[in-house]
Amino acid sequence: MYKILLVDRCHFSRTGLESWLNHSEDFAAPFHITATDHLLRARELLIQWQPNMVIADLHGFMGDVHHVNQFSSIFAACGNTTRLILLQSGASDKLDDYCSQQITWRTVDKSIPLCDLSQLIGKALMSRPPFGEPKSITPLLTLREERILEWWGVGMSNEEIARKMGIAVKTVYTYKRNIRMKLGADNRFSLFVPLPEMCVR
Repeated sequence: MYKILLVDRCHFSRTGLESWLNHSEDFAAPFHITATDHLLRARELLIQWQPNMVIADLHGFMGDVHHVNQFSSIFAACGNTTRLILLQSGASDKLDDYCSQQITWRTVDKSIPLCDLSQLIGKALMSRPPFGEPKSITPLLTLREERILEWWGVGMSNEEIARKMGIAVKTVYTYKRNIRMKLGADNRFSLFVPLPEMCVR
């Protein structure tokens, strides 16, 4: 049984696609489907669950990331063996340029007819990796840094983060400084202010 991971911020899109994949007569065999609306959770599932395919709408997460390179964790976890189909809900020059440099099996718009999407999924699952020249993609943030950034973004104090991570408060400060440097944030306030260049065009 093929395992498919759905990554989509939109609840209706995510649940609708999951239902269609589970009940479509276009596929000869059933799928094991897991869905998430969280990038960090998606990365963990990719590493631990190792799905055969990922269908993701990265465009829907553009308002959540400070830098487009934060998507590198998804591409890195997919590597050359997990088929990645980007089922995008919109267009952004910055995101499109970034994705064109990564390994994806196909990039299509969400308006694609279901019959065409089913054929695309079937071809992807029947194809054999690798899908391109092997690339070494290093995630912009480590898994620990991503967790700290997530808690930081919801206003969790350094003390709370330290307790959750089992580390010293001073270490939390160090992680935060490294995160700011990697994301190109001038200070801790600009990190969570939407950047003009990240706006959808």
